[in-house]
Amino acid sequence: MATTSLSVFMLVKTTQEWLGFSVEHRFELMRTQMEPILQKHAAQVSMRFFDIEFYSARVTDLWLWETDSHHAYELLVEDLRETPFWDRYFTIVEILPGVENAYAKNYDQAPLLSA
Repeated sequence: MATTSLSVFMLVKTTQEWLGFSVEHRFELMRTQMEPILQKHAAQVSMRFFDIEFYSARVTDLWLWETDSHHAYELLVEDLRETPFWDRYFTIVEILPGVENAYAKNYDQAPLLSA
């Protein structure tokens, strides 16, 4: 049975505490607290970071996690929850897991072409 890729869209909002830090300090916190977690799980989980604050007041950023293993994603979240990035520097607004093109795979059909 083929592994189905999992994409998790994590909608987050920066907190006033995070915004109160200088830009240099924010990057230092990301390098020292978040990057080690990303490196630890890099073999199984990747992250993409999208800025949304230009277009939404509800969320400021979208963290896209991609993996072939639900368990690997769960372990990453467990590590992330042990840092201030989880509900201190960022409020986790919503977590939306999805499987790309499942509508086609489930019916053994080719997915629609995308540009």
